[in-house]
Amino acid sequence: MRRVEHVMGFPVSLRVDDPDVPADAADAVFAWLRQVDRRFSPFREDSEVSRYGRGELPGGALSADLAEVLALGEEFRRATGGAFDVRLPGRGLDPCAVVKGWSVQRAAELLTGAGLRRFCLNAGGDVAVSGGPWRVGVRHPGHADRLCAVLEVSHGGVATSARYERGDHILDGRTGRPATGLDSLTVVAPTLTEADAVATAAFALGEEGVAWAAAREGCEVFAVLPGGRVLRTPGLPVAA
Repeated sequence: MRRVEHVMGFPVSLRVDDPDVPADAADAVFAWLRQVDRRFSPFREDSEVSRYGRGELPGGALSADLAEVLALGEEFRRATGGAFDVRLPGRGLDPCAVVKGWSVQRAAELLTGAGLRRFCLNAGGDVAVSGGPWRVGVRHPGHADRLCAVLEVSHGGVATSARYERGDHILDGRTGRPATGLDSLTVVAPTLTEADAVATAAFALGEEGVAWAAAREGCEVFAVLPGGRVLRTPGLPVAA
């Protein structure tokens, strides 16, 4: 089964290779992601995130989901000494760097809960897979039509933070300035929640973020620095 929809501002593709796929499995995935967009987008005036950011929701009125997202943001803010922060000066509350991986991981868990074992869920280049091996390409930061690595992942998440799609959009929360110490950084982790947040946090840290990400349990890292130098962890699952 294959399905593609545009959700949360990027294409989301689902491929399921199980022989028997419940008819509503994909519907549940995309319904959840649309719900996440409505509830957590900082670009929607009526979203829970926007209302909380404006002080319209007291702490006790937060949903369990938003409380979890904010707790993840705080965890990574502390872990990076403030380089990663969902509250940046002049930008208000923007938890997108946490929400994307967290929500797609939840979607993958919906598939697992429906009894599916072999699938690939790709959300704008960040990927949650199960029942592999799956081959996941890492785009070359300087050439859109080339890959600089191909990974082989059986279960977990793969996420990349980079400058090539949206320019210098990731800010170092310690300075408020764009993070430019890396061209791209890819993280493989047991979950896409971890992979996505670690990739963004490490990118915000700059070159020192490579070692920081590599030191996190279960994380493997592939980074491209300005000038083309590559740093990678020994356990990175590179395809043969």
